[in-house]
Amino acid sequence: MRRRASLVLLAFAVFFAALSPLIRWYAFPRLAKIPPSQYQAMVLEAKNATLLDYATMKSKKVPKVSIVQTLKGNVEAAEKVKDSTGRDVVVWDTLSYVADPKGKLVSSIPERYVFDAHTQEPVHAGGEHVDGDKVRREGIEYKWPFLTEKRDYEYYDFQARTSAPIHYKGTRTVKGLETYYFEQTIPWTKVKVPKKLPLGATPKVVEQMGLERWYSTKRMFWVEPTTGAPVDGQEIHKEQMRWTDKPEKKPLTAFAGHVKMRPDFQNESVDLIKSQRQLILLMTAYLPWGFAGLAAVLLALSLTLEYRARRPGDPAPDGDREAPEPDHPVPPPPGPPGQPPVVNA
Repeated sequence: MRRRASLVLLAFAVFFAALSPLIRWYAFPRLAKIPPSQYQAMVLEAKNATLLDYATMKSKKVPKVSIVQTLKGNVEAAEKVKDSTGRDVVVWDTLSYVADPKGKLVSSIPERYVFDAHTQEPVHAGGEHVDGDKVRREGIEYKWPFLTEKRDYEYYDFQARTSAPIHYKGTRTVKGLETYYFEQTIPWTKVKVPKKLPLGATPKVVEQMGLERWYSTKRMFWVEPTTGAPVDGQEIHKEQMRWTDKPEKKPLTAFAGHVKMRPDFQNESVDLIKSQRQLILLMTAYLPWGFAGLAAVLLALSLTLEYRARRPGDPAPDGDREAPEPDHPVPPPPGPPGQPPVVNA
């Protein structure tokens, strides 16, 4: 009975030992994915900022500038990319809408961002663009990979249309979560004028006025490493309109301010991150290590039962027992009639 039980325990130990790496290295990459239909909105604000008034072409201080970022999953486009590439992808149609204190348009830049649903690596298909201009992204944008590492990453800047390293600067605690802090500085760079500007201005009109747009920013992210989602994001953002025919003339400040996530939207992000974080940990830590520990316990129990079944001095099973020796001599059977009993010598 003990031997049978030890074999059953050994079988379960092998099963859980095999299941542990399968969950981590097979199930996790296939189950942990950004849903293709995800929709997310985020509001950022720059208080006491500087804006260019296109009516007077003068820069002025304003109490607040709002940046509304929306990410909308395009399921139909994602399915087309999957049919052509065989990869599970997410297609985000995004919009960065900048508004003045009265809610009026300052600029509006749409994007299409196509990336792998699990790794977040860009996939060059599905018409990726920035403000209608075809682009080829390298590196991440908006979101870090699951299980973010303590290292530098390439981060795509949609204003400059280029990628540059975003540097890991250590760990920080934000809203009770341990985060990895990343920082990127884009030096003054000539960039394209947005196609949507106030008062119907266009890039061609700005060019005819003898102006060109320059941009610089210091970008900061606090990323929860398990989910790869930013808990906080800020930018020290600067834009100038520089004179092309009069370089000595003072540039016009188009926008300058310290952009931060609005607190209510940050709190919503933190709640979502905390719930998703548990699901990722379940597949990458809790279940794999739990099953590995359970397999070790079952193996130990199996070996213990096997040892006890074979231990010397234990009663042998019923089928293996020998007949007991008699305590006193058994008398010999009587001989034939008329003959004396046979005595064994």
